[in-house]
Amino acid sequence: MQNRGPSNWKMRFAVQLIVLLYLPVAALAGPADRSISPTNIFAPVSTPAHSILGLSLFVLAVTAAIFVIVFSLLVYCVARFGKRADDDGREPPQVYGSTQVELAWTVIPILIVVVLFMATARVIASIQKGARPANAIQVIAIGHQFWWEYRYPGLKVVTANELHVPVSDPAHPTPTFITLLSGDTDHSFWVPRLAGKTDLIPNHPNTMWIDPQQTGLYLGQCAQYCGTQHAKMLLRVYVQSREEFNRWIEEQSQVAHANPAVSEGQRIFKATACINCHGVTGTVADGSFGPDLTHLMSRETIASGAAPNTPENLRLWIQNPDAIKPGSKMPAMGLSDQELDAVTAYLATLR
Repeated sequence: MQNRGPSNWKMRFAVQLIVLLYLPVAALAGPADRSISPTNIFAPVSTPAHSILGLSLFVLAVTAAIFVIVFSLLVYCVARFGKRADDDGREPPQVYGSTQVELAWTVIPILIVVVLFMATARVIASIQKGARPANAIQVIAIGHQFWWEYRYPGLKVVTANELHVPVSDPAHPTPTFITLLSGDTDHSFWVPRLAGKTDLIPNHPNTMWIDPQQTGLYLGQCAQYCGTQHAKMLLRVYVQSREEFNRWIEEQSQVAHANPAVSEGQRIFKATACINCHGVTGTVADGSFGPDLTHLMSRETIASGAAPNTPENLRLWIQNPDAIKPGSKMPAMGLSDQELDAVTAYLATLR
């Protein structure tokens, strides 16, 4: 049998350690392709997200320093005091108690925890005390199983699953303040590039704010397990220029205009149980249990972002919601093919 001496195992250990430490460093040092992950926490575009990133990097630096020190001491002890070829097998001298060492490993961790606590408290306080200017946009976000409802109380707009906000120019800040409510159980509003997680708790309103400084689409997720479809309770935040946002608000504040060519589909829609859950402004449909459908086709997705909003997917959704989002609370309507086509054609005109 080959004799593997101390030098061999030390060499293998050193190589494995270098590889272990090199991989994460190389991953962080490489160029970041932000298109890969639209939920990249290291690419903030809003003041709260910038503050959280700064705190995160500070915590990572502190914990990395602790790791390097402890691991270096461990490697030194293994290399310096490991079993040698000339070891006589006797037990080494035992040393009991050291007031200085015990004080050090008690006081230093306490100081580290206090520093991390103070840094975290400072960031939390700075975010929670964000000033609300007179031109701030106000939104009420209501979490449902398993979709999002957005109400703009000052602008008389109600929509679902896709939040639209104006970009905030640092020279003329236009933040969006969001009141978070729950319609059933606990949810959590989290768009990583815009802000941290904030819970929606029944009978306990919470608030948060964002001031996105770049236009674009930012994705998020309900971050609190809320039931079987929690993973598909997606978030889509559209940050638009002020002109585009004002145009969107104007379009969304209009009542639904039915096309005479789809009057049969409208009649069937009004005669089904759909109107018990869904609302369409200007019609007898005034349900609030499900998403408002007044401007359904102005949205890019259906089923909380789970599928593109196309007539084909919409028809499939009406016929059998489980085909797109298993476990949906929306019941199948049991319509004939012709009735499905008529209802789909009617809903496809709601823009």
